[in-house]
Amino acid sequence: MGKGPTISSPHSIKNRAMRVLWGLVQGTLFRWSPRPCHRWRAMLLRLFGADVTMKSRVYPRAKIWGPWNLTMGDFATLADDVDCYCVARVRIGEHSTVSQYSYLCGATHDFDLVKRPLTPMPIVIGEGVWIAADVFVGPGTSVGDHTVVGARSSVFTDLPAWKVCVGTPAKPIRDRVLKDAPEKVGSG
Repeated sequence: MGKGPTISSPHSIKNRAMRVLWGLVQGTLFRWSPRPCHRWRAMLLRLFGADVTMKSRVYPRAKIWGPWNLTMGDFATLADDVDCYCVARVRIGEHSTVSQYSYLCGATHDFDLVKRPLTPMPIVIGEGVWIAADVFVGPGTSVGDHTVVGARSSVFTDLPAWKVCVGTPAKPIRDRVLKDAPEKVGSG
């Protein structure tokens, strides 16, 4: 049998070294920290280049591939057992929640080329979004502000703001209307 094509890493030696160091920190200081210690984990992420506020909520069993590609606003949450594969930038807006077992996939491969090179593609999750349990969010997608993506859905294309979206692929099924939202001034 002949040898297949040689595939070299698309990542620099510095990138690979930082991921090894981050893996050690994530597997110890980050992972073993008590659940309420969000500021501690935010500080560790910031030491590795993450653009997260000290009010971000990252739980200890969340798995983050490259913190330097992660941006999180105030009260943005990555729950336990979320896998954030942030090869490209992953941005999570203020007051957004990514629930347990969800997977944010910030890269794909160009399968039309023999070596199938890695193709990083950013993910943008707007403000006030809820990504429910076990949702797959694919590379290069965005989820509009205040949208809810139902459990076990898969996001392969951009989703509009203020919608409830479900399915594989996720599609809007209705508008999201907050029943307890304050009335607008001048409405009547």
